[in-house]
Amino acid sequence: MARIGVEETMTDVKEALAEMGHDVVDLKSEDDTAYCDCCVISGQDKDVMGMSTASIAGSVINADGCNAQEVCNMVNDKLNRQ
Repeated sequence: MARIGVEETMTDVKEALAEMGHDVVDLKSEDDTAYCDCCVISGQDKDVMGMSTASIAGSVINADGCNAQEVCNMVNDKLNRQ
């Protein structure tokens, strides 16, 4: 499956993605985005990792207002389009 970077605080999303078979990594710094197919952010902070430029080639999903299942659906949709 895919390597998905997820903000540390989003435990329910990390667990749901891991149950689906994805390799889930915590996003603590810009370096954590390396080799991620997709990253999920909470949307609480627009500049979550202090980055002003995008350093990921994959999709970034803003999970603000979504539950874990909705986020998983968005991740799968993005991965299927790549």
